[in-house]
Amino acid sequence: MTDALNAILVIVLVMNLFVLGTSRILAVINTVATQGALLGVIPLLVHTHLTISVVLTSVAAIVLKGVVIPSIMIRALRDAEIKREVEPLIGLLPSIMLGALATAFALLFAGELPLAGEHQSALLVPTSIASVLVGFIILTSRFKALSQVIGYLVLENGIFIFGMLLIDAMPLLVEMGVLLDLFVGIFVICIIVNHINRAFSSLDTRLLASLKE
Repeated sequence: MTDALNAILVIVLVMNLFVLGTSRILAVINTVATQGALLGVIPLLVHTHLTISVVLTSVAAIVLKGVVIPSIMIRALRDAEIKREVEPLIGLLPSIMLGALATAFALLFAGELPLAGEHQSALLVPTSIASVLVGFIILTSRFKALSQVIGYLVLENGIFIFGMLLIDAMPLLVEMGVLLDLFVGIFVICIIVNHINRAFSSLDTRLLASLKE
């Protein structure tokens, strides 16, 4: 189980770097969708005994993260008629380098955390930290509203992975509630994205500064 879990987590780390290194928003959405579907498998690998609650949580994560939320975002992307993040605050290559540094930091220092003690053989802690850091990089270095939504999704994926460390202490009902909150949040954000596009004929969040006047 540990080998399969680590293989999924390594793929997630590689996807994080791909998200940082491409300007094509549709490709990024599809990558994050695949990442979300892979993360939905993690509860099945972490739990030693499968129960109905575990299976339902896994299915809900796969459906919401891998299908429903990406579909909403793709529809918003088509309505906005944009394809690329043209002018990121940090270029694509520097973004990849920052992501690689964040991943290296997570791999080096994650073992110092108390929760990592029981999961030294798995990459849950470093992948979680790396995903959160990559999410912050995307949120702060991209100007398109949809790109920032993607950063929020990557950050939440990191939190989801970290939640697997507390799988025994945190009821699965709480995890289902978090997934529902994520779905509602993304749904509302995509509605706001459409309103921004109609008001400014652009999804550049820098234009929101004009509202101060």
